[in-house]
Amino acid sequence: MSTETDIRAIEFSDAAGETKTLADYGTGVTIVVNVASKCGLTPQYEQLEELQRTYGDRGLNIVGFPCNQFMGQEPGSMDEILEYCSTTWGVSFPVVDKVKVNGSGAAPLYKALKKNTDHAGLGGPVAWNFEKFVILPSGEVERFRPQTKPDDEAIVSLIEANLPA
Repeated sequence: MSTETDIRAIEFSDAAGETKTLADYGTGVTIVVNVASKCGLTPQYEQLEELQRTYGDRGLNIVGFPCNQFMGQEPGSMDEILEYCSTTWGVSFPVVDKVKVNGSGAAPLYKALKKNTDHAGLGGPVAWNFEKFVILPSGEVERFRPQTKPDDEAIVSLIEANLPA
């Protein structure tokens, strides 16, 4: 991973418009995921929430970043998005302000995250909704493409290996 900038120190806005950084949510393992309410992968919310409930007390932090860049699959207002996540999927982890993940208007956090490659050595733009970036306490970033489910053994193993027992 490139450590030019500490990923955890890059600012973004939460759902209320307050300035936050990933460090505000903790320094354990953090999963950053771009989310969308009207995507075929939206059921991954359930697995993300299960990870949060299972490992949250050990230091796992999941932060959802709504994004409407992929076929307009996150068109709602922040209030609508938060209501949907809460009532449909029981989401308890933070879902922050809507961002762009690709292009010249990409959020600074995503510009930094996209410098990392996945396990196949592929980097570049976020491929679709629900791409996951697992940030380890060391600052190392592991990237998982959208089709990799949150409860995939590779992700769970990273969480287990990098959180206290």
